[in-house]
Amino acid sequence: MHRVAVIAVPPATTFDLAIPELVLGQAEVDGRPGYEVRVCSPRPGPVAGYGRTSLHVAVAHGLEAVDVADTVIVTGTAARDDFDPRILTALRRAAAAGKRVASICTGAFVLAEAGLLDGREATTYWAKSAEFAGRFPAVTLRAGVLYVEDGNILTSAGLSAGIDLCLHLIRKDYGVATANAVARLVVAAPVRLGGQAQFIAAPVLPESGASLAATRAWALARLHEPLTRTALAAHARVSIRTLTRRFAAETGLTPLQWLLDQRVNRAQELLETTDLPMDRIAQLSGLATPDSLRRHLSRRTGLTPAAYRAAFTRSASGRDVAAGALRRAAAGRDAASPSVQHRAVARR
Repeated sequence: MHRVAVIAVPPATTFDLAIPELVLGQAEVDGRPGYEVRVCSPRPGPVAGYGRTSLHVAVAHGLEAVDVADTVIVTGTAARDDFDPRILTALRRAAAAGKRVASICTGAFVLAEAGLLDGREATTYWAKSAEFAGRFPAVTLRAGVLYVEDGNILTSAGLSAGIDLCLHLIRKDYGVATANAVARLVVAAPVRLGGQAQFIAAPVLPESGASLAATRAWALARLHEPLTRTALAAHARVSIRTLTRRFAAETGLTPLQWLLDQRVNRAQELLETTDLPMDRIAQLSGLATPDSLRRHLSRRTGLTPAAYRAAFTRSASGRDVAAGALRRAAAGRDAASPSVQHRAVARR
């Protein structure tokens, strides 16, 4: 089981604080919990919350939870400085030990104060981006994106972007099929890439009064077909120009970018849950050819299809096939790079 320590920094944003347990706690692998999540603070007991209702949270664990964790998450806080030095020390020790360290919302201020973001790319809640950039010039701020992964350090935007971050962690640890299953359980959007916008202009354009949700659902059922912007526009009964504008407003992506994301997601699920050959997976996901499948999957994950299947397969009948691919990856013949090869072997 993957152990996660969530550090509550007072006054804590209680919404952010609840996300890791609610999302990661839903992940199951072979019928068993995928994560053990512990909320901790320097002094166990009541921790002041942030908000108009002034909630307090009862925290059961001290910072010793960080020392035994595989992943450490700092959630949002109304504080911008004067952080408890014990928290900063625990974070530095975790990063030095090679643990995965992440932040949600303004938790990025805590990571930056600990010096963990110097020389790295990071993001935070969009409304606090200017303040963050002014205080931490050594950090390359990517304002406006959902989350950023730089080595073993991850940062996310505010509030519900923490859900996207946690789904991304599940995807990295257990694959897209598990992450999408959790997304359905928590009634969240399927796994989204970190580079998507933190916010969109409007979920529905005022002049139309209708969204493209039905067209997106129609397309998802036909990913194996050669869908075009013309076909999408015809289904939505709008012009291509209007289709493109509404897609950007509702998803932050162009129609073709959205289609490619969904097709790669479908390919990942098929690799994880079936032992279908690569040409069949490419056809069913709409990526057409094994070469196209390899190119797009490698761009997203750093793994070839065979190495990805070896790392994340959930199909009992596919494990023997995956084992052979894993051996080739370990020998350096099938992995995209030595560092990716190491991660694939470690996950298996």
